Amino acid sequence: MSAAPLVDVQAERRRAARALLAAPLLTIADEEFRLVRKHAAELAAWFTQETGWRLVVDAETARLFKSPARLDDASRPARAPRTRVPFTRRRYVLLCLALAVLERADAQITLGRLAEGVLTAAGDPALAAAGVEFRMERREERSDLVAAVRLLLEWGVLHRVAGDEEAYLSASANDVLYDVRRRVLAGLLATTRGPSTVTTADPDRRLLALTEEVAPDTDELRLRSLRHRLTRRLLDDPVVYYVELPEDERAYLVSQRHAITRRITEFTGLVAESRAEGIAMVDPEDELTDVRMPEQGTEGHVTLLVAAHLATVDGPRTMAQLVKLVRELAVLHSAYWRKSAAEPAAAADLLAQAVDRLTALDLATVDGETVCAKPALVRYALAAPTIRKARSRS
Repeated sequence: MSAAPLVDVQAERRRAARALLAAPLLTIADEEFRLVRKHAAELAAWFTQETGWRLVVDAETARLFKSPARLDDASRPARAPRTRVPFTRRRYVLLCLALAVLERADAQITLGRLAEGVLTAAGDPALAAAGVEFRMERREERSDLVAAVRLLLEWGVLHRVAGDEEAYLSASANDVLYDVRRRVLAGLLATTRGPSTVTTADPDRRLLALTEEVAPDTDELRLRSLRHRLTRRLLDDPVVYYVELPEDERAYLVSQRHAITRRITEFTGLVAESRAEGIAMVDPEDELTDVRMPEQGTEGHVTLLVAAHLATVDGPRTMAQLVKLVRELAVLHSAYWRKSAAEPAAAADLLAQAVDRLTALDLATVDGETVCAKPALVRYALAAPTIRKARSRS
């Protein structure tokens, strides 16, 4: 009898690492959770050594406590699970209030009781002073709460036992019952200190204080901190541009880029694409991204054509110029785009989605009403066609 094939340990570990990078909070219901738990020690050691991120795995959850390399990046917001619409300010506030209510809740809770708790918490004078108000009287307000709840369902914080959120949206008497998974809830907060220990009221300073790390006081610790920050950016950001790095990070990356990217490739399967302007870690399997380029459909084609235009013109373009371009493209590609793309107001919406995608991929920047191409966008420049003369037959 032939021996059973040996398990490829490195491939398993890579799958587990990629799963954590794609979803830093995994539960027992997730497909790759078993692999993460099996290789927890090796995974934790690598993330600690290379990124400074902490990995905690128990019988039900696996949590990679990622901290962002940049706190000013708003290009990748939370999105409603069904519609993929970005979270608004109100939805973020509702999400935080819902988490506060769940922290004090019993093992089970209904959507109605959760809404009552959120309404009570929303009466805080500090929220009113900030211009945040909730009454849950309109469908729009209930939709915001439902979007937050469905995100908690997607994360595994809540488990639906009975009912459906659509009934709540319709102001029906039917309610929804959830189990509260306390272990998942406890693992959500990824900060270096407890929020209650931060006294400043300024949101930006609070966020900085919540994620602030101990300053290195030796050369060895300083170099390790540089490696952590750069590896985080290479794993998280679509592109790392040299010009956007502080001087010490830029010098370290230039001298250590081969070693850093090699370790990332060996562990995750991401492949380094190095250019004069910077480095991008590319995923050959096209899995580790929440924003793709190009993508099928009208919106995807618009984004690709806008990218090609920005990559080939000299200088920035205004929103008005790009809206005009999209209107012209809608006529040109009317046979392939959906019919509503030809409507007068459609061009602005299509352009907004295209620009959001390009900024999320770090391919463009927006300054007021002006859109500027970034160096990596040149890959989408369309070359002029080459017309070959037909050979005459002798």
